[in-house]
Amino acid sequence: MKKSTDADLAMSKSAVKISLDLLSNPLCEQDQDFLDMVTALDTAMKRMDAFNQEKVNQIQKTVIEPLKKFGSVFPSLNMAVKRREQALQDYRRLQAKVEKYEEKEKTGPVLAKLHQAREELRPVREDFEAKNKQLLDEMPRFYGSRLDYFQPSFESLIRAQVVYYSEMHKIFGDLTQQLDQPGHSDEQRERENEAKLSELRALSIVADD
Repeated sequence: MKKSTDADLAMSKSAVKISLDLLSNPLCEQDQDFLDMVTALDTAMKRMDAFNQEKVNQIQKTVIEPLKKFGSVFPSLNMAVKRREQALQDYRRLQAKVEKYEEKEKTGPVLAKLHQAREELRPVREDFEAKNKQLLDEMPRFYGSRLDYFQPSFESLIRAQVVYYSEMHKIFGDLTQQLDQPGHSDEQRERENEAKLSELRALSIVADD
């Protein structure tokens, strides 16, 4: 999303730069009609850039920042999983110790060590069971909450895009009306451009050697 908004901003800034470069072209001083066309283009590009910036700001607040906050919970989640895994290892280690003494001949020293091992196991088992229960209870809730969390951001993204492209339709529609020559089809313009290009190619200074 960040790459997308950066690319959008770069596009509209480049469009504004193009129109400004055209305004500084000497042709604008020599031809009033050309100046009027470039001025209309420059106004349209600046309007586009302003709406684009507004769209990017909206996406930043309603999509990028919420997703960053959502991503920030994963380190804590991963830490909880690691703590559970460590508690499981401790539990298994002490459980194996208890089982080892249970398999031995029940002499006085062995029974004493078995009792001690069981006492050491009890809090470790309780700690593991508590951590395991917490993950079993909360992980499905966390997993299931993803859509509820993301859906408002997704809807906001769609609305921002709809508003932006609706405005672009108006801006470029107005620009087309200002620049369009009545009665000229795209085919006619293409033929006129080809004719002018042929005239340029016929000049000796551009002729092939």
